[in-house]
Amino acid sequence: MVEMQTVTRDIILAHCIQEYPLEACGLLIGDEHRVLQAFPARNEARSARVFVADPQDVMHARESAVAQGLRVVGVYHSHTNSEAFPSPTDVAQAPDPSWWYVVVSLARPLAEMRCFVINGGQVVEVQIGEAMTLSSGSQS
Repeated sequence: MVEMQTVTRDIILAHCIQEYPLEACGLLIGDEHRVLQAFPARNEARSARVFVADPQDVMHARESAVAQGLRVVGVYHSHTNSEAFPSPTDVAQAPDPSWWYVVVSLARPLAEMRCFVINGGQVVEVQIGEAMTLSSGSQS
């Protein structure tokens, strides 16, 4: 299970809805057990089917994480026309087996958010639980 505060989930959902009909993307900042912040990024691909997080945004997310004694622990993105499950492209491009991959589906009237780990092409769903103890870092 990964812990994530409701406000962090709300930031992710709001960003995904704001970017629709394009895919939204962003970085997840936290530690080995929790996502403490969502760091929205620009999608350089400007596409409804793929995302490429802007390198400047990735750098800023990493700098923010390090300044707080945290690290980038994953990525989130939206699927505008498909289920909240990593696509073959998502699986092929998954850069780190220790990361969490949050996928938000906007294919139905109610958005759906799910979390996965991707290791060697294997996709395993991870439950998202409510974080009880958070650092003093602010949400982005």
